[in-house]
Amino acid sequence: MNSNFNKLIQSEKPILVDFFATWCGPCQMLSPILKDVKEQLGEQISIIKVDVDKNQQVASQYQVRGVPTMILFQNGKQLWRQSGVIDKNTIITTILEKSKQ
Repeated sequence: MNSNFNKLIQSEKPILVDFFATWCGPCQMLSPILKDVKEQLGEQISIIKVDVDKNQQVASQYQVRGVPTMILFQNGKQLWRQSGVIDKNTIITTILEKSKQ
């Protein structure tokens, strides 16, 4: 996944990566929020879910210590990072603001 992941985040379109674990309660709470974000933003963004237990190398590369952790990338650059669950409007506003910079 590592080389694939690095290719994916090179996109000009913002890529929101959700680092999660199947056993994580807050991760399960975040999942429907991210689904709503994708529905609202549509083609303006891609959302990728990365299971930290199955992709430890990628999680380690980005120093993901807790889940859920979201990282927003554009053109391979990390624009924003957030751990924990936050509301849909905050996520959308942040994506739109950070991806225009």
